[in-house]
Amino acid sequence: MNHLIPPPENLPVSWGWLKVLLMIVFPLHLLFMNAMLGSVIIAIYSGLRNDETSRDLSRRLAGIIPIIIAFAINLGVASLLFIQVLYGRFFYVSSILMAVSWLAVIPLLMTAYYLMYLYDFRFPSLGGKGVIAATAAFLIFLFIAFVYSNNMTLMLAPDAWQVYFANRQGTILNLAEPTLWPRYLHFTIGGTAIGSLFVALYGKYLVKRGTRAGEAAVAVGMKIFTVLTLVQVVDGLWFLQSIPDTVRRVFIGVDPFSTTLFLVGVMLALAAIMAAAVRNVYLTATIAIPLVYVMTFIRDRVRSAYLQPYYSPEKITALPQYLPMVLFFSILVAGATVIAWMLIKCARFCERKGV
Repeated sequence: MNHLIPPPENLPVSWGWLKVLLMIVFPLHLLFMNAMLGSVIIAIYSGLRNDETSRDLSRRLAGIIPIIIAFAINLGVASLLFIQVLYGRFFYVSSILMAVSWLAVIPLLMTAYYLMYLYDFRFPSLGGKGVIAATAAFLIFLFIAFVYSNNMTLMLAPDAWQVYFANRQGTILNLAEPTLWPRYLHFTIGGTAIGSLFVALYGKYLVKRGTRAGEAAVAVGMKIFTVLTLVQVVDGLWFLQSIPDTVRRVFIGVDPFSTTLFLVGVMLALAAIMAAAVRNVYLTATIAIPLVYVMTFIRDRVRSAYLQPYYSPEKITALPQYLPMVLFFSILVAGATVIAWMLIKCARFCERKGV
């Protein structure tokens, strides 16, 4: 028994509801976050080139990136809420241990958001300085991802919380964790790869509108996706080797469902690489999107395997409070309706703006 772990609290509804909602919103957050990373890095790359087509692509990406960031943030907040309800007794402790960097995420994210809006609205006047603003935003995004990787690994290691008694300043980072760097690279490299595929899809849309920037978007997007996905395979093997043997065995035969998920993930990754090699954008996307969902379920199984000695949400008593759940779904439907209306308006605005 680890006495540093807070006692469990009753869940407001059955854990299954919360887990299903988490598994719905978190992959959506990842897709938008990936689109953000890929769009920013390609906007920077295109902005550094001197030809008119590349500059046009950078300008068009600058116009949609703030919208992507907004969706990524809001879906990320929803994901964190469900994480807090299901795993709050671990997540809160790890957040306190690294409070300084964790609380810094909010002002840093606001800064990056502002920089990307600056890159969009002041694109003509900024000239080369716009690329500096976008690069600064991209580096901030990478640092935020590093902070999150620290928190999500630290919450899985209650035995490492003892370090608090030697450092109570809230400056702890989980740097001694063997999985930290492969995990971080797994999400940033993989995220940029999927984001590059999004740019290629956006390029297909631009091609239909008869813009040369669309062809450039398809070419650079598919090239980056192919290269980074190959790198991701190598990093995935590193990640697999870095996790404890008890967790790794879950994916190599101990748990049939987890093993199946792992094999499906490997096959989808290989299929995506082959589809990208022949520059079939739509087929690659058709494979890559389910791959993101499969990887999300694998991530959840890894978390459950890590915490299994300490906690299982299905064992926590639920004291049903159905009225908040009814209100939640009602607001969800209303919010989704408003968002759909906003997307229609946004699409028309972007068409008038030329993005």
